[in-house]
Amino acid sequence: MKLKSFQVDAFTEQVFSGNPAVVVMLEEPLPDDVLMKIARESFVPETAFLLKEGDNFSLRWFTPDIEMDLCGHATLASAHVLFNELEYNRDIIVFQTQSGELMVIREGDKYVMDFPVREGDPATLPIEIYDSLSIKPVEVYKSRDYMLVYNKRADIENIEITRSIFDEININPGGVIITAPGGDCDFVSRFFTPQATILEDPVTGSAHCTLAPYWSKKLSKDNLFARQLSQRGGSLNCSVTGSRVILKGGAVTYSKSELNI
Repeated sequence: MKLKSFQVDAFTEQVFSGNPAVVVMLEEPLPDDVLMKIARESFVPETAFLLKEGDNFSLRWFTPDIEMDLCGHATLASAHVLFNELEYNRDIIVFQTQSGELMVIREGDKYVMDFPVREGDPATLPIEIYDSLSIKPVEVYKSRDYMLVYNKRADIENIEITRSIFDEININPGGVIITAPGGDCDFVSRFFTPQATILEDPVTGSAHCTLAPYWSKKLSKDNLFARQLSQRGGSLNCSVTGSRVILKGGAVTYSKSELNI
């Protein structure tokens, strides 16, 4: 079996930045263990698997370690592939996923994604995470992920994580968001996953389902511009409408290939 595969940098306008995702076009469902092997072979933060179902597409996301319940950058990458590489001739794509129906709209050279709000509740930080951090947070919240709030951007830029301690906890499938006011943007963040093959995720769309509601209330703004301060870096626009978070960003194709399965 030969499958079309594309590597896309998401939440950016240029290659070698943003968050890389591999998008694989399936012709039929494949066993989960095969999907997991492909994701490990791809060795990017997320590999997306698309299967056409009528007018829509089923979409699943795998890291090199586990299947995820929601992934923003690989959803954006999937839409980019359909619109730009496979000549999908509508302006709206509907994906069927573990997190329900997700819609992506093409808007010029950007993509607009409609995701569920995942508002965090005040929480106590597990000691393994607390002890691993060189700089301690001022607030802690928990949804799927832990969200740690800091007072200033420099804390997000300069924090160090002792991985031997950090990896003592497993919050599968979640991770740890750290965030602060942005300076040249509304807020900044970084994202780390304990016990993951890839510790830091370059740009995490799904984390903004928790970040955007928090900062929307904090800043009294419905529309926000965010930066993720990983080494690769990336940016996205967010807006909060009721129980939904609207995320907007760009993407660029890095490579095209064929998988021999």
